[in-house]
Amino acid sequence: MSKITIKDLPEVRGEYRENYSLAKATWFGVGGNADILFRPADEKDLAHFLKNKSTEIKFECFGVFSNIIIKDEGYRGVIIRLGREFANFSVDGDNIISSGAAALDGNLARFAAENSISGLEFFIGVPGTVGGAITMNAGAYENETKDVLLSATAIDETGNIIEISNSEFGFKYRSHSLNKKLIFTSAKFKGTPGDKTEILERMKAISEKREATQPVRTKTGGSTFKNPASSDKKAWQLIDEAGCRGLKIGGAIVSEKHCNFLINEGTATSDDLINLGEEVRKRVFEKSSIRLEWEIKIIGG
Repeated sequence: MSKITIKDLPEVRGEYRENYSLAKATWFGVGGNADILFRPADEKDLAHFLKNKSTEIKFECFGVFSNIIIKDEGYRGVIIRLGREFANFSVDGDNIISSGAAALDGNLARFAAENSISGLEFFIGVPGTVGGAITMNAGAYENETKDVLLSATAIDETGNIIEISNSEFGFKYRSHSLNKKLIFTSAKFKGTPGDKTEILERMKAISEKREATQPVRTKTGGSTFKNPASSDKKAWQLIDEAGCRGLKIGGAIVSEKHCNFLINEGTATSDDLINLGEEVRKRVFEKSSIRLEWEIKIIGG
C-alpha cells in the first residue's frame, strides 16, 4: 500500500501529523515513522474519522505506547493517540468510577484512593492506560481488570459507538473474547468503601515491591511474555531456567533484575528487541518444551 497523506483522510476537528516519529513516543525508544498520527478532539470526532476513512487505510490506537515494539520500518497507516480529552475521572454512583480510556492506570488508582474507594489499588502497579488495561485484561498482584470493570464504551472500526458489559467481554488471561477491532474510549469501575489511609498504604507497598523487583526506570515495555497456562511456573522462571537472564543481542538485553523484561540499553533497534525475544522463546522451548507467547505487541514493517 502506498504512503498515506492527510489528503487521503476525512476532515476532522482533531489534529493530523504526517511522518510522525514513533521512537520518541514508545517506552522502548525504538521504531520508525507513522504515515499519520491522529489525535481526535473527542469521541464523536474519532467515530467520524472511523466512519468516513477508506477501509483500505490501516489504523492502530495506543495510549502511552508502553507494551509495544514498533518496527524500525515504521507503520504504513494511521496511528491514533487519545489525549487528555480521554483522560478524565468522575465518581458516578456508589463507589463507581468513570474513567477515560487514555487515563494512566496509576492515576485511576490514585483517584480511587482520594475518594476512599478500595479494590483498584493494584492499578498502581500496571503500566499504561485504562484502554490498554481493558484490551489486555491487565493485572498485577493477584488482581485483574475484569475483577473491577463494570462496562466500557468503545468505537468499532466502522465508527459505531457501543457499550459493552463485563459479561460480554469473555475475559481470559491477558485478553478477551471479542473478535471486533475496538477502540475503547471510557469505562466504569466498581470498588468498595475503604479507608483512604489504608488504601494509600497498600498502594505504597505495591509501588515499593514493583520498584524493588522490576526495571521500572529503564527503557522497557513491561512484561514481555504471558505466563503460560500449561505450566505452574511463571514466564520469568522458565526464562531464568533457560539461562537467559542477562542475555544480550545488539543494544537489547534481558533484565538482570526481572528476566521477563527486555531493556533497550540505549542503542537497540526494534530488530534487536524482537530477535532477543525470539531467542528467549527458542531457548525456553528447548529447555522446557513450552512456547512462550508474546505479551508485548509488535506492529509495523
